[in-house]
Amino acid sequence: MKKKLLVLLLSVISILVITACGNSNTSTGNTENGTDSSGKVTSVIDAIKERGKLRVAVFSDKPPFGYVDEKGEYQGYDIVLAKRLAKDLLGDESKVEYVLTEPQARVDLLKSDKVDIVLANFTVTPERQEQVDFANPYMKVAIGVVSPNSAKIESVEQLKGKKLIVPKGTTAETYFMKNHPDIELVKYDQITEAFEALKDGRGAAMAQDNALLFGWANENSNFTVGLSSLGELDYIAPAVKKGNTELLDWLNKELETLGKEQFFHKAYDETLKPAFGDDISADDVVVEGKVEE
Repeated sequence: MKKKLLVLLLSVISILVITACGNSNTSTGNTENGTDSSGKVTSVIDAIKERGKLRVAVFSDKPPFGYVDEKGEYQGYDIVLAKRLAKDLLGDESKVEYVLTEPQARVDLLKSDKVDIVLANFTVTPERQEQVDFANPYMKVAIGVVSPNSAKIESVEQLKGKKLIVPKGTTAETYFMKNHPDIELVKYDQITEAFEALKDGRGAAMAQDNALLFGWANENSNFTVGLSSLGELDYIAPAVKKGNTELLDWLNKELETLGKEQFFHKAYDETLKPAFGDDISADDVVVEGKVEE
């Protein structure tokens, strides 16, 4: 009799422990991360729709790609794309929650589930591909170097013994650290700080994506992109959290659709052409939703 009571008691305790563990697991449910309030795993896209906002990381100070104008409105090439993604996913282009970022913070925003997509001029590199998943590209770039007209830099050799300004977390920083470690780099967290440092003469030149430099030099006539292309051609693409295949697949199909309708050429004419001027054409920059053959 005692043995039967002991078995019964142990069975009851086991049931209570299992129930408690189950309740503990379900209490951590989070619709931001693809689980509902009961802890049940849901579709990532359904979770975004339930939230009613597509969270997109963009720059606030990198015209003409992503910036906040004097009225506090988001503008630029990446913003036009973000609005279209929200329209096609949520039915309304205004359903975007812009999350401002600096170059070095882009990966962490995805890893910590603070954004769904990064559109902040994110260049595809092997190192970054180990940490995030990139969709099809929508731009092509190379590293460029901008300098004052009065002391134009037209070769890497001219940078020897001089200071080169670079924004932190960029492919320009990585390129010069790897290929030209003898050149002294002056690094800044914010892109606006880097440009101000160049204007103040804190460096002989500044390295960054050439597409950005073309636009900036067009607005600052005392400076010239004397070295327009370094290294191999790179691609800029949207990025999602590593392993988020559902959103990645949706993005790739969406980008291919946008490419077929020449969306990116139209976005170029709207946002980039006024900044770049007539010396740069859409074909120099635009990729219509897939890597070119």
